[in-house]
Amino acid sequence: MVWGTRHDHLLERSMASLKEYHPALPVHVHRVNAAFEEVDSASMLLHKARISEISPFKTTLFLDADTMVLGTLDYGFEMARQHGLACCICECPWARRYNGLRFSGDLIEYNTGVLFFTEAAQSLMYMWSRLVRTVDSSLDFITPDGRFATMQHNDQAAFARAIEMTGFNPFVLPFNWNFRPKWHRSFFGPLKIWHDQKPPVAEILDINDNQTRTDTVVAYTKLD
Repeated sequence: MVWGTRHDHLLERSMASLKEYHPALPVHVHRVNAAFEEVDSASMLLHKARISEISPFKTTLFLDADTMVLGTLDYGFEMARQHGLACCICECPWARRYNGLRFSGDLIEYNTGVLFFTEAAQSLMYMWSRLVRTVDSSLDFITPDGRFATMQHNDQAAFARAIEMTGFNPFVLPFNWNFRPKWHRSFFGPLKIWHDQKPPVAEILDINDNQTRTDTVVAYTKLD
């Protein structure tokens, strides 16, 4: 799902990486037209909550445009078929960081940049699409240089609330399936999906190739 053309190079990179490991897997790209969809550019991110309505597949893998597939994804698809949804917990697991969920206690936030799901998750996806425009998803944070800032919209707040309200129990994949190098600074074994605008360096790709082999000892890797 994309709007505009600014990130088309990332989209092409992501699709090419998927094709490398799953050449027969069909891909659907939905382009959001701001005028037709009657949304403003600041809240287009909230459109992600409609992915179950838009997907033409019975079993779907949703990938953010800034992802790179680094290995086979069969296990993720199988867990989605068994549980309805397979995903990873967000690098910040506390949903209470959103202003609308400030008093939600230990409610868990999941990262929606990588979602394996089937039609069995329809109730959750429906609730997500309904809550995404009512839950206050504004987020206050401190920038690396110490300034106070606010993000006005984020789809993950409503996703966390939807899981709570529906009682849906997703299968939680390890962060190797949604690796965010800006926050995840180390890992064990192979990475399945790299999630960042900057691609992994050649050394990481070499390590990943080695760690993918079943005759290799699972090793710890720390990013520089």
